[in-house]
Amino acid sequence: MIKAIIIDDEPAMQAVNSRLLSENFPEIHLAGSANSIETGIQLIKTENPDLVLLDIELSDGSGFQLLQKLQPYTFKVVFITGFDSFGIKAIKFSALDYILKPVNETEFQQAIRRAVLLIEQNESAQPQLDVLMESLKQGVQSKKLVLRTYEALHIIDIADICFCKSDNSYTTFYFEDNETILVSKGLKEYEFLLANHGFFRPHQSYLVNLNHVKKVDKSDGGFIIMKNKKEIPVSMRQMKNLVGLLDQL
Repeated sequence: MIKAIIIDDEPAMQAVNSRLLSENFPEIHLAGSANSIETGIQLIKTENPDLVLLDIELSDGSGFQLLQKLQPYTFKVVFITGFDSFGIKAIKFSALDYILKPVNETEFQQAIRRAVLLIEQNESAQPQLDVLMESLKQGVQSKKLVLRTYEALHIIDIADICFCKSDNSYTTFYFEDNETILVSKGLKEYEFLLANHGFFRPHQSYLVNLNHVKKVDKSDGGFIIMKNKKEIPVSMRQMKNLVGLLDQL
């Protein structure tokens, strides 16, 4: 049986997450709850859980600080958070799971189900945690991004991404060596993450790394020629913005 604990400084949130665990995951045993970094660390050391539901904002600090104090560790983490853009952005760079407050039951089930799968597969989350800690130290100017596919976790250098292409709710990443990685997240998610890393959205279906642009051709409505010779369309509305950004490089 999988052993879990909840670390959250709101009693009501502890109760909600406890109820959702018991109703949806009978194979998970809730071994206890804590409400701070100090009591959370004590509980983890006592119970040695497989899964920790961890609030980012605790009464005596952050859930990230708790993790730093416990490294290295083997349990899986699902973060619980309000709309904290800094914390969420760092988590998204690392492709770790999180649950937003107020808790949506479907999203809760999806996050816990993924965590259970990783526990059953005995898959290490250390590469993701390394990217998370790097993102936090760099103020979310992380140099790496974790892409999670069905088959694997890909830890990539952001500078190596040439461009991303949207396919409805999926995004394909393209690299210099013509390697591609398809992930089941929309392009808007990555536009948000990569906005401060030299990426630009010239067209609704594309997100481009400006450092990989070779030429901007203004004929036939306008398009970008990448260093790998791929051609990317540019909308009329975005052409002026694109030229202005390239002038600043």
